[in-house]
Amino acid sequence: MKQYLNISAEVKSALQNNRPVVALESTIISHGMPYPQNVQTALMVEQIVRDAGCVPATIAIIEGKLTVGCSKDQIDLLGRLGQQVTKVSRRDIPFIVAKGLNGATTVASTMYIASLAGVQVFATGGIGGVHRNAEKTMDISADLDELQQTSVMVVCAGAKSILDIGLTLECLETRGVPVVGFQTEDMPAFYTQKSGFKVDYRLDTAREIAEAFFVQRKIGLQGGMLVANPIPDSYAMDSKYISDNIQRAVEEAERLGISGKETTPYLLDKIQRLTGGKSLQANIQLVYNNARLASQIARELCKLK
Repeated sequence: MKQYLNISAEVKSALQNNRPVVALESTIISHGMPYPQNVQTALMVEQIVRDAGCVPATIAIIEGKLTVGCSKDQIDLLGRLGQQVTKVSRRDIPFIVAKGLNGATTVASTMYIASLAGVQVFATGGIGGVHRNAEKTMDISADLDELQQTSVMVVCAGAKSILDIGLTLECLETRGVPVVGFQTEDMPAFYTQKSGFKVDYRLDTAREIAEAFFVQRKIGLQGGMLVANPIPDSYAMDSKYISDNIQRAVEEAERLGISGKETTPYLLDKIQRLTGGKSLQANIQLVYNNARLASQIARELCKLK
């Protein structure tokens, strides 16, 4: 394992000394937005984590190495190469590593690599889930299975609103994954604060969330925990406005025959263009918000150890 796993000195020292670490994904860098905005956003997320007293661990595959704690140069490389970098989910990891390539990690693969390194808290934008019309396409994200089997907490703004959120929650329930609403009983829908679906538990402080996750680990329950953190009110989008634009994007994707792992990047890019960039700004702000909460939880977890 050691020959494939590269943990930065800063992250390794933090883990050895019970200092809080927050994992961050890299697909948002290479596939989430254009250069140089993608790199600027990634570095700002890292700074938010540092300002909160934690160590950021941006995760990617760099020249075949499972890298936990990318350097600024590595983040810039992922940003400049953009979609030339392979989008890597769990199934893709051995092939990208074996070939010595670069890979941008999704929620599922970031969780897996974070777990290998011993990082327990991960901040992202939104998780993947059950896509609309999945009864025909069977398009269901690997993120859901990863949450079932990998013991990492994922702090997000809910499931991406391009998905069928009701079915996504049903799948999480079947897999035994608890969904916690931070200061809310309503499942956030990425760009909006509410989806109309309920979370499993509402918890109002980072301490409460950390305690629940700590107990989950101590009693031997495998799998992760999903913490749904609503986008701040000042950046939330009008529900009907964003829903109408999502529907337009979904219909166009169907006409073009876009499917599989290309679906989410296409839809997010199309929605950004339909909203004149408003959805991208909302996306950036909700990631910042999730990084802040994840950092608070990571600090509380360290106090419990």
